[in-house]
Amino acid sequence: MPAQSCAHFKKYNIPELPHTMPGKYPPRISRDMPATLDFIPGVGKSVFASSEECKPLISDVYCGRDSKAINESRQRVMKSLNLFRNLLAERMSEQKGKAKTKTGATWSTYLETAMTLQRDNKWVNISKRLGPVPGVEVGDEFYCRAELNVIGLHRQFCNGIDYTKKDGKIVATSIVNSGRYDNDMKSSDSLIYVGQGGNPGVGRTQPKDQKLQRGNLALMNSKEAKTPVRVILTKKISKPLYIYHGLYLVEKFSQERGEFGKLVFKFVLKRISGQPKLTQGLGVVKKSRNSKVPKGISYVNDISQGKEKMPIRVVNAIDDERPPFFHYTTNKIYPKFNKLYIPSGCDCTDGCLDSNKCSCAMKNGGEISYNSNGQIVKKKSIVYECGPSCKCSSSCTNRVSQLGVRFKLEIFKTQFMGWGVRTRSYIPSGSFICEYMGEVLENCSGGFTLDATQCGNVGRFINPSSSPNLFAQKVLYDHDNKRFPHIMLFATKDIPASRELTIMKLQGEGGM
Repeated sequence: MPAQSCAHFKKYNIPELPHTMPGKYPPRISRDMPATLDFIPGVGKSVFASSEECKPLISDVYCGRDSKAINESRQRVMKSLNLFRNLLAERMSEQKGKAKTKTGATWSTYLETAMTLQRDNKWVNISKRLGPVPGVEVGDEFYCRAELNVIGLHRQFCNGIDYTKKDGKIVATSIVNSGRYDNDMKSSDSLIYVGQGGNPGVGRTQPKDQKLQRGNLALMNSKEAKTPVRVILTKKISKPLYIYHGLYLVEKFSQERGEFGKLVFKFVLKRISGQPKLTQGLGVVKKSRNSKVPKGISYVNDISQGKEKMPIRVVNAIDDERPPFFHYTTNKIYPKFNKLYIPSGCDCTDGCLDSNKCSCAMKNGGEISYNSNGQIVKKKSIVYECGPSCKCSSSCTNRVSQLGVRFKLEIFKTQFMGWGVRTRSYIPSGSFICEYMGEVLENCSGGFTLDATQCGNVGRFINPSSSPNLFAQKVLYDHDNKRFPHIMLFATKDIPASRELTIMKLQGEGGM
């Protein structure tokens, strides 16, 4: 949703957002290069550029939202997170050097790092707010409480309930279910949250009755005001992982005897419908019971969160690292000033079977570029597919690459090349794999760069190889501007299941 509308939450209907996860990499600077693809090992970022002269045009808005506002908010959050993680890593390295031990960061180190960024005005979303936080999406994962403060998701370093004033009363903005209280996640959509105070496990205090003040009072007022509360859950593996589960409403609250025999407040929160599906403690759709993923392996069911027809799962059997932080999109993002016109289409109603009569086939030299099985026949400088103005249906043999991912793909952590992509099923030679998505950026030389650092899809994780099994093909169908072709990836050979997908690293100016 546009950044300016985040504070206006009407009927609690939230558009589904793509699953994203934070990683250890700082934002990367795209490299300018003429008409070439460049895949960076282990990062998955690639660029495509054209050195042709650019003309001012106007862009479409992807996903029905203001892409500029979304990207700017997301980039601000990513920048602050990466600044925090880089500074934290430096301080941890200094501490280890002085102590000559391998101990991790202490609570004070997290706090000092966050406060350093605050003094440097590097925090984002400074004002407390109700509802969504610009640049933060459902399913986002964070490594510590300090990160929640830096990006404005939860502005409490220790307390589990954060709040602000509305109409003269305090109401809750967010809660963290850290596991220190006797909370109960009944399902992915229902949480029984115990109020704050009186817990001897927190602060080594004596058990005592909880009072209806501060966070407890704010949650009660949230029930009466029907204001949304952000919920962050904690998944404990080797270290805590904080997962943003989305917006909830406080439906009930009561006072009863808790586990230490003292009176506690219990609040029943229900997740607002219309948000991405999550499951207890995972932050993403949970894997099925018969999944073959071994116990102990880091697992995400679908990083695209339903945006692709086939789920794109993530597996890490190497360590506890997460993929880089990015916005998953199935639409190429063009500059705001670009206007791409829809070309005229063919009049075929028979699925473009007669290439002699199909105007789109004529652009391809009088032939359809795919066979009846949807496999590309041969590589060309540009393949023209049928587009929005064509009268043929979506089942036309000349609409292969625009229909999205058809094979089961998996992002996985490789031994030496960082993240990679492999197939979970057999792929015949010539089959379409995926489009390489990203944001089209104008470079200083008047050309364009396709950058997948901030926004992209599964293609951003594909690694280069001297013996690739994929090739990149330029395709046009929804516009006819050759400066902005779609970059489609196809199989160069039959690819067995569990084989990594790779592509040749193309060379441009400067040896890139």
